Amino acid sequence: MARAHLTREKVVDAAVAVADAGGLSAVSMRNVGRELGVEAMSLYHHVADKSALLDAMVDWIFTRIELPAPDDGWRDGMVRRADSARAVLAAHPWALGLVDSRRTPGPALLTHHNAVLGCLRRNGFTVELASHAFSAIDSYVYGFVLTEMNLPFSDGADELVGEFTDALPVADYPYLAELAETVVTESYRFADEYSYGLDLVLDSIAVRRR
Repeated sequence: MARAHLTREKVVDAAVAVADAGGLSAVSMRNVGRELGVEAMSLYHHVADKSALLDAMVDWIFTRIELPAPDDGWRDGMVRRADSARAVLAAHPWALGLVDSRRTPGPALLTHHNAVLGCLRRNGFTVELASHAFSAIDSYVYGFVLTEMNLPFSDGADELVGEFTDALPVADYPYLAELAETVVTESYRFADEYSYGLDLVLDSIAVRRR
């Protein structure tokens, strides 16, 4: 690919592809250049350095998270944004450790944060409660995605539960055994916990708002 055909957008897209394939540690100017079929030096016409590239990758993530609509109620807006953030972060696991680590926020990140706060403020939240709500929701969503990615099972948990309960001294851990036998069955999906947990967070926020 000739340098003239490169754009900043293509460079960032290539960096995302490298991270998706090999994790954030695989992102280097050389590897991104290889993804594009150009020398690494060609990239510096579009991004200043690797740090600027990482900042641009964060913005790439935030452009893909759906924002609350201007006429959304606060709860609908927060659910819309949280569901989208969960999907985007799950699709690009490297982003979890990156999105809050950069010191130079880009326009997409700033637009995103402003829109979330705006939804809350327009719906009767004080500045302080909007900040608390934003933090609590993000902590829940980020934590859920991280847990979901690291579980030793994906769909049904019946085999894992069987191994767990067989090795469990029931007399010592009666409540764990009870949970395993009554809740975590072959129809159990950890993903189903997401909406229930988000409702718990939003219910608590609703009480504080009142």
